[in-house]
Amino acid sequence: MATFEVTGGCPLSGSIEPQGAKNEALEILCAVLLTPEEVTVRNVPEIIDVLQLIDLLRAMGVEVTRLERGVYRFRAEHIDLDYLQTDEFRRAASRLRGSVMITGPLLARFGRAYMPRPGGDKIGRRRLDTHFIGFQKLGAEFDCDTDRKFYTVRAPGPDHRLRGAYMLLDEASVTGTANIVMAAVLAQGTTTIYNAACEPYLQQLCRMLVRMGAHISGIASNRLTIEGVDALGGTEHTMLPDMIEVGSFIGMAAMTHSELTIQNVSYDDLGIIPQQFARMGIRFEQRGDDIYIPKQEHYEIESFIDGSIMTIADAPWPGLTPDLLSVFLVVATQAKGSVLIHQKMFESRLFFVDKLIDMGAQIILCDPHRATVIGHDHAIRLRGTTMTSPDIRAGVALLIAAMSAQGKSVIQNIDQIDRGYQDIDGRLNALGAQIRRID
Repeated sequence: MATFEVTGGCPLSGSIEPQGAKNEALEILCAVLLTPEEVTVRNVPEIIDVLQLIDLLRAMGVEVTRLERGVYRFRAEHIDLDYLQTDEFRRAASRLRGSVMITGPLLARFGRAYMPRPGGDKIGRRRLDTHFIGFQKLGAEFDCDTDRKFYTVRAPGPDHRLRGAYMLLDEASVTGTANIVMAAVLAQGTTTIYNAACEPYLQQLCRMLVRMGAHISGIASNRLTIEGVDALGGTEHTMLPDMIEVGSFIGMAAMTHSELTIQNVSYDDLGIIPQQFARMGIRFEQRGDDIYIPKQEHYEIESFIDGSIMTIADAPWPGLTPDLLSVFLVVATQAKGSVLIHQKMFESRLFFVDKLIDMGAQIILCDPHRATVIGHDHAIRLRGTTMTSPDIRAGVALLIAAMSAQGKSVIQNIDQIDRGYQDIDGRLNALGAQIRRID
């Protein structure tokens, strides 16, 4: 298993450009199944999770052509539906959380789909009820094969076509909304989805589907109206930059006292992420579509107007994405002041704080969802240590901690980091970091 050996205390300098958005890529690549025509996608992040999904599509019968780095052409003219019932498919799909989103397109276009229990980060209970209930509202029927651990989903009637429906989602699930939207675009009649997720990545998916011929209104709101069509055509699409990488680089610059420019961030799609870093006391400037972070020795967390401790919590868009709370937590360890990190969505995502405590951080884990961080103001630097990355986002938070710590750190299980960050060690070493990959 590969590891990182990180020499801390090395400031970064220069410019870096974020990769294409991982979460958007998983939605967009599943959407190519909706049409037999060619779909060209640009700015595809070549990370483990995305490459595994591309391999899965290829095994299903999709013609995949890599035109150049980050640019792929897909043609899903012939899909091997029998392959979807094999143990090979079950094993491949169950390794990847995003594989759940192939269900909506297959159900819409072919009238049946097979959904293994998906994999992904072990960050707590991640239920699929939103997906199931949405499909059932559209008329789908389910069978569960408990022995082989997958679900069979079928569209109703002799024509095996879904029917438009009104639905109120029980949670604003991004993958759930994406899956239901992709199922509804080829359904008969009108589908209205209330409490829909409206993240920029979901907006990107909807706009791509419209270019393919879908009729979707309410994009960027939490109420989507979809008029079903008979067929969709090909298109071209370019991914947004990954907002999680942008946030990771902002936190990294502050923790390592670095002067850094993050280029082509699509600033208007970052939501409140920049403002939340400003509340942490981190200075930055918007320069066109770039973010410039000057070198700063200290940063101080704001308090609320009444003097009470600042709280940073995740929330559905346009609230703060939960994928960045691990970064905010580690950045707070070297700030002046204290902050309460409230991870509402996942009950196991804060369980990596014991590794930061071993490094000298002052953190009180209040319960599975909340942690209070008492900052050191860089007066007491973190110490290098050996640790293991439990998931993608905790992994990059530990990498940031190691880059700012005294001495050397070893991070094991870095495959978790590679799942979400493309060539992260090579890109950071080019800026002055000292990260050695040991295979």
